[in-house]
Amino acid sequence: MKGFFITLEGVDGAGKSSHIGHLRDLCESLGHDVVMTREPGGTPVSEVLRTMLLTESMHMETETLLMFAARQEHILSVIRPALRAGKVVISDRFTDATYAYQGGGRHFPAARIRVLEDWVQQQLQPDLTLLFDVPLEVARERLLKSREQDRFEREDSEFFERVRNAYHARVNAEPSRFYVVDSSRPKADITQQLQDKLTAVLAQHAAQDQSP
Repeated sequence: MKGFFITLEGVDGAGKSSHIGHLRDLCESLGHDVVMTREPGGTPVSEVLRTMLLTESMHMETETLLMFAARQEHILSVIRPALRAGKVVISDRFTDATYAYQGGGRHFPAARIRVLEDWVQQQLQPDLTLLFDVPLEVARERLLKSREQDRFEREDSEFFERVRNAYHARVNAEPSRFYVVDSSRPKADITQQLQDKLTAVLAQHAAQDQSP
């Protein structure tokens, strides 16, 4: 079977990280080999770039270019090989995050992001993107209770409002790829919702792959 590419997106504090392990377990229970990864990161080189991106101040042009440098290494070393092998790839963030954080949050021109996307990804896109959405006040409250914050998490509320709006613009532009999860709901309800969605989507993918 052809591989299947799932990405998780959302503002910091939306709660996606608390569900990623369950998604892996669910896909494995359905008989799929799963590769779990993240952006920025996923390879030794990309993890070094991740540390720089999360800790070092830099111009937004540099930030965006480093995001795509990490992504290029990630795609070539992890994502494409796994998909060619027929595996399910689950990535905590991908290019939608660049449109949201650098494009929406930093006001970096979307047209420039698109040029980098076309060059690096060569038409590679997620098959399914799960957008964990939550009111910003809830997300900020969760962040304040969490570990030490990185430089993105320390941005102000106006920044995250722009990020959230940019995510919703992505959903409106590609509604068939996105599945929006109200992550202010109880965790058990979200878990069941995700289970129902993934079971249906992966079954449909398998049926399409086996059709003549």
